[in-house]
Amino acid sequence: MDTQSQVVDRLRAAFRAGTTMPEQFRRTQLTKLMSMVKDNEQLILDALHKDLAKPKFEAVLSEVDIVINELHYAIDNLSSWLKPEYVSKNLATKLDDCFVQRQPLGVVLIIGPWNYPVQLILIPLVAAIAAGNCALIKPSEVSAATDSLIAELIPKYLSQDCYAVVHGGADETKALLQNRFDHILYTGSQTVARSILQAASIHLTPVTLELGGKCPCIIYGKIDITVAARRLAWAKFFNAGQSCVAPDYVLCSPANRDALLPALRKILEDFYGKDPQTCPDFSRIVSPRHWTRLMELLGRSSGKVVLGGESSQEDKYIAPTVMVDVAEDDALMQEEIFGPILPILTVESLEKGIEFINRQEKPLALYAFSDESSVVNTVLENTSSGGFCSNDGILHMTLPSLPFGGVGFSGWGSYHGRWGFEAFSHRRAVMLRGWALERLNGLRYPPYTENKLSWLRWSASPKSCSLM
Repeated sequence: MDTQSQVVDRLRAAFRAGTTMPEQFRRTQLTKLMSMVKDNEQLILDALHKDLAKPKFEAVLSEVDIVINELHYAIDNLSSWLKPEYVSKNLATKLDDCFVQRQPLGVVLIIGPWNYPVQLILIPLVAAIAAGNCALIKPSEVSAATDSLIAELIPKYLSQDCYAVVHGGADETKALLQNRFDHILYTGSQTVARSILQAASIHLTPVTLELGGKCPCIIYGKIDITVAARRLAWAKFFNAGQSCVAPDYVLCSPANRDALLPALRKILEDFYGKDPQTCPDFSRIVSPRHWTRLMELLGRSSGKVVLGGESSQEDKYIAPTVMVDVAEDDALMQEEIFGPILPILTVESLEKGIEFINRQEKPLALYAFSDESSVVNTVLENTSSGGFCSNDGILHMTLPSLPFGGVGFSGWGSYHGRWGFEAFSHRRAVMLRGWALERLNGLRYPPYTENKLSWLRWSASPKSCSLM
């Protein structure tokens, strides 16, 4: 078996040979990747169920179809993405061809997480392939069954000279990062991201970081509380709350909280029955270590459990849980929960809710639930987040025409669709000049005069464009 450095060298040799440059090669690899997902859908679903007990319904939507849709979008738009982007010119460059050329970066590293171990590996890979890069893929060892399956399937379908999968935990990843890459896309925690940044800085490697954070959902004003509860519960407890864009906590008025709680009680029973542990539509926590972390958070919280709270260590199960009387400095509010626990905090006004949100780190997603457009627009215009969605959760990141990414503490850069293609491309400024207009060009040559300077400043100014 090749060492990590040998794998990187093999990919770099293929890139330098120009293997990935032709549009047809990229199309072929994207088509083969689509075949991989479609041909092996049941194997993918089985692996996801083994790792996270993901229901087929959730797995198809969030791991299979979202990747297939991304592939269709990339294949359909690839030709237009590759075309030169011509730019405006002035009089001095009137006869020149001036455009932006997208070039692949080289050999890129994609490090995926365990919560959506297919989607969050393959969608970045779609972007890397479309942009013409070679890619090394590092799935999460925590979702072991999916990790093994991806490592088995990728070499069967994609060019082994250009794409490879590596295994391992923290030590292997640390060693992997000693190699030079031309871009790194990492999805995961802020703690690991800092280590990746340190390693990348040695080679001045650019990075895209998708990090999550505490995504707030503010519920305010007039609202259909039953619909709001249904959409909130679906977004929060999808994949047992193990989503980077899941609503992490709710901010609402005391009156809305009092209306929301009975609605949530009924909705959760409608969704998962009286005993969610026996419901096949509810996932499990990925590992004993992650289960213990969540139970310790619950134990340290001074809040009151009003719905759920049941758990089973052996089954890695935590019931959909709703808590009230949670303070801003509560243990549940100090880190991303990343599990099926939903704190509800009350605020006196919309302004106080916005102030609360703005005191925290910028989240990956922010949700505003209200029938009043003025409420939604006020939240939208006075906050900052990676993404924003009104009156629903998660759905904004399923659209390939919208960028998916964080800001500040919740991430650097974005991808999906054209945005992923751009993340893995260098935008090269190109000017193709001939030998014409040398008399005009002569204005810039010594000996310098005030008259030459005056004409040159005018010919290079935006005003000269209007006379062309």
